[in-house]
Amino acid sequence: MSRWKQLPDSLDPRVRQLVVQMRRIKDHSGLGLQALAARTGYSRASWDRYLNGRSSPPQEAVAALARACDADPARLLALHEVAVAAGRGGDGGADGVGEAGAEPYSGPVEEGPGIRGRRLLAVVLASAVLVTAVIVLLVAAPWDGGRERTDGRPAPADATAPASGTGPAKGAFVYRAGKDYPCTVHRAQDGLLYAGYSTTHVGLIGMGSAQWSVVEAQCLLRHHGLSPGLADGAFGSRTERAVERLQDRAHLRVDGVVGEDTWGVLRK
Repeated sequence: MSRWKQLPDSLDPRVRQLVVQMRRIKDHSGLGLQALAARTGYSRASWDRYLNGRSSPPQEAVAALARACDADPARLLALHEVAVAAGRGGDGGADGVGEAGAEPYSGPVEEGPGIRGRRLLAVVLASAVLVTAVIVLLVAAPWDGGRERTDGRPAPADATAPASGTGPAKGAFVYRAGKDYPCTVHRAQDGLLYAGYSTTHVGLIGMGSAQWSVVEAQCLLRHHGLSPGLADGAFGSRTERAVERLQDRAHLRVDGVVGEDTWGVLRK
């Protein structure tokens, strides 16, 4: 268990709740900061700032932490939205340094008792509305975990929709916490295996990707006797470990990333 530094007293309670929950998820996973950095693409120094309340984590970092630790990202993202709302109008983090594109943290403002009471009531009502809206968006909107990034992580593998007529799900990929898509693997006329969610043979997917080709890979891993956990389209640490076992068994480079060579093994 990590020995965490005490969070700044000036930290907004809603921001504090996000940081504490991120710490719990990280501790439960058993990952150190260096391992977390390797799995998420964010530096060890960045995680040190995020988890000690000195800098506001961007939304992508919060989602990456949840996936790296095999946790449901929906709750963390909802807490992040509330924390961002709390930080609007602030003057930066405790050390005055924030991440690019991140909302600043703000400390408490001295106010009279009557103003504090009315402000607290307004904040509670606004937070409740915001959390409800975030949950609705998480269910209804496509998850953008597979978009192109500049930190060397995998870019989108292929189209977001599965091949026409090949799978039970249609349209853009939508991440749903706890969803386990059915896996029916068949051998097509070209002699290769397909699960009906993607026909890619070269698309690059890895930790943090979320798209139909991830569901395809998860189903094919199951078919080969290597459980990735849920076939939910989210490439987390369990899927990564299953890919590494497949690569080791096939005498491929063991990097936990599905590329052309690994797809070739999955579809045989």
